[in-house]
Amino acid sequence: MTVMTVDEIEQFLDEVFPQRMGRIESVGDKCAAMRLKVGHEHLRPGPRVSGPTMMGFADVALYVAILGQIGPEPMAVTSDFNCHFLRAASGDHDIIAHARLIKLGRRLGVGEVQVFSAADDTRPVVHVTASYALPS
Repeated sequence: MTVMTVDEIEQFLDEVFPQRMGRIESVGDKCAAMRLKVGHEHLRPGPRVSGPTMMGFADVALYVAILGQIGPEPMAVTSDFNCHFLRAASGDHDIIAHARLIKLGRRLGVGEVQVFSAADDTRPVVHVTASYALPS
């Protein structure tokens, strides 16, 4: 069960993390979906979406999934992050992140994120597993 709506999370992030990437599309039971409108600042030669952009975007998506479950917590922080780049993401299309929590305890949240190009939402371009340390 979620404890924050999309609008509540967006408002909270506007206050504590305004430099984040992307906009929330949905928040559900232990999951979240986000979209990033790819701009010039997100590109590497090719033009392809840069690795740091996709990693940061995936990290934010998992944070959003956690916020949806625990409420507004600015000090939930990434404690582990593993990223696998599966294929290039064209810079001509938005990217979409689907985050899912695998475990959510009192001190630790563990999840995975798949990032897709909006041009093909059947094959992920990035797969991330990560954990968040949660304050007591």
